[in-house]
Amino acid sequence: MKIFYNIPRILISSHKGGAGKTVFTIGLISVLRALGLNVSAFKKGPDYIDAGWLSKISKISCRNLDLFLFDEKDNLYSFYIGSKETEFAIIEGNRGLFDGLDIFGSCSTAKLAQILKVPVILILDCTKVTRSLAALVKGFIEFEKNIEIKGVVLNKIARPRHENIIRNSIEYYTDVKVLGIIPKLKSLPQERHLGLVTSFEYNEKFFLEELQKTIKENIDIGKILEFSKKVPVLEIEFPEIENSISFKDVKIGVFKDEAFQFYYPENLEILATLGAEMVFINAFKDKKLPKVSALYLGGGFPEVKAELLSENKELLKEVKEAIIEGMPAYAECGGLMYLGKEIIWNKKKYPMSEVLPMVFSVEKFPQGHGYVIAKVKEKNPYFKLGSSIKGHEFHYSRPVEIKNNKDIKFVFELEKGNGLNGKVDGILYKNLLATYTHIHIFSVKYWAINFLKKAQEFKEQKLY
Repeated sequence: MKIFYNIPRILISSHKGGAGKTVFTIGLISVLRALGLNVSAFKKGPDYIDAGWLSKISKISCRNLDLFLFDEKDNLYSFYIGSKETEFAIIEGNRGLFDGLDIFGSCSTAKLAQILKVPVILILDCTKVTRSLAALVKGFIEFEKNIEIKGVVLNKIARPRHENIIRNSIEYYTDVKVLGIIPKLKSLPQERHLGLVTSFEYNEKFFLEELQKTIKENIDIGKILEFSKKVPVLEIEFPEIENSISFKDVKIGVFKDEAFQFYYPENLEILATLGAEMVFINAFKDKKLPKVSALYLGGGFPEVKAELLSENKELLKEVKEAIIEGMPAYAECGGLMYLGKEIIWNKKKYPMSEVLPMVFSVEKFPQGHGYVIAKVKEKNPYFKLGSSIKGHEFHYSRPVEIKNNKDIKFVFELEKGNGLNGKVDGILYKNLLATYTHIHIFSVKYWAINFLKKAQEFKEQKLY
């Protein structure tokens, strides 16, 4: 099925990573919501820290749009599903506008902008630079066709003279409008890893008050709204999801709290579309597992809450017993760490569930970051033997101990990515598959069916 769809929309990009895209996007959403607009937000690429912030500020689940993980039509569909009940859509790019996987910019923010037919605003980091930014903007305009760079925002402006030289240079040498400035702010959240700390760890009240005031006073919001409305109609194709089997009586236990917050919305939505009920579990507060037929443990930063997680011994024991009994479980990154023997962080050891004979150490530098291509080399309940799957990883932890165990197999052979040791990822133990690799359902559409089939089998065996 195809439909024609339109919504006011804008894409926020830059000449590089770390220029202030996320801070500006957060502020713009906050201002537009204060004006009474219902705003949906999207993050280009697999990043979930930024997506968490955008979800928190917009009050709507931010969706990741990613041309590496899934194809153009599914990106358009995800954009439609995420924005159809709103009045305005904001897409935040990643890295620089034209940065992609090769010299041709494959999977870049620019390619996404072309697909979404969306005007672009560039956030320019003005630290220690003036007139040269005019040359940069001029080059960006001429570099690639079918990209509408409608305006720029000058970030980290030091003083009025600094602003005037940059503004006048850009508007003299190009037709691009300077939409305003952002001076250096005092209350910014600290950065960790590749961006801001997670939205769960920061009280954003004072930060948002300062940011919203700054954007109201310094940015031409009216011009942004004007640009957003002059956009072409999109053609949306609905994906075919196998739904001949009903899983309406299947309940999936989903760990969702400050330690485990990263789930692509579509992953949970398609499980629900297929009839399953999501039962959310708090790893700090819940002492017992609810009556569920499978477990889904997503990503996050469990090391930040490791002491609290290890203190809930009742739940750790329940999880271990359920998986040993054969309950299907799927765990990604943070969930994998929770299922190990212990987590070592800041020179302290925190006991975990001991489902897997593994010890994880959280390091100061990334142990895996970027896209993953994995060949499925071992038979397992969820992925087709011999197939190739795409995903992404982002982890500072690594296994420092894996005891030999004949009951454990490594499912993925890595063609790209780091995984557990640079060669393999995906640990299979009974009906558990635990991996550093995050998958998006649009990339591996059959995963949901296979996961629910195992849950259904377990439910029937347990007779509840």
